[in-house]
Amino acid sequence: MLSRFLPKDCNFFDLFDKQAKYAADAAAYFQDLVTQGKLDEIAIQKMKDIEHQGDEVAHEIINRLNKTFITPFDREDIHFLAKELDDIIDMIHTITNRLKVYKLEKVDKNLVEFAEVIRKSVQAVGCAVRGMRNMKQTKDVLNACVEVNSLENIGDFMRDKMLAELFEAAKNDPILVIKWKEIYQDAETVLDVCEDVAHVVESILVKNA
Repeated sequence: MLSRFLPKDCNFFDLFDKQAKYAADAAAYFQDLVTQGKLDEIAIQKMKDIEHQGDEVAHEIINRLNKTFITPFDREDIHFLAKELDDIIDMIHTITNRLKVYKLEKVDKNLVEFAEVIRKSVQAVGCAVRGMRNMKQTKDVLNACVEVNSLENIGDFMRDKMLAELFEAAKNDPILVIKWKEIYQDAETVLDVCEDVAHVVESILVKNA
């Protein structure tokens, strides 16, 4: 495997694992926040800290990519994978901020349901990313990618169902409709980005088969 020829101080797989871990941390913390309805300044800062840690790893990947001659797979794929993993964390951070700004601090059963699906999808992304270390053992990686794709489809259905319910229940409060519409759509976007990561991983596997 090409990673055997990489300098020991330039292990991209370790960095991708770090990114995936921070994404999992963000998803798990987001689920806790929306389940408990605790969106105080401490919670917002903690999510911001996770997002900052993810940014630092993404920047480190790009910096090392610019200084490394031999890479485990295509340079473009390394760059794109780092960006998409970072986008997962950024999007979860954005939703958390918007909930605070929009003063949507009460527990919403629909968002709690979405947060659970997001957590599962990000966990599956982590499994796929960790599995890239061994390109010959692709079964678990592909299964994880299939799970991500399945959860994205579930997210599409959930979003449409929730929006239909929202338009009916809050039709006399258009501002509230606009706020929750954006939150639900952003939550589904997180699942879209997870699916983008899965597609990148699948493409890398095909290229290195």
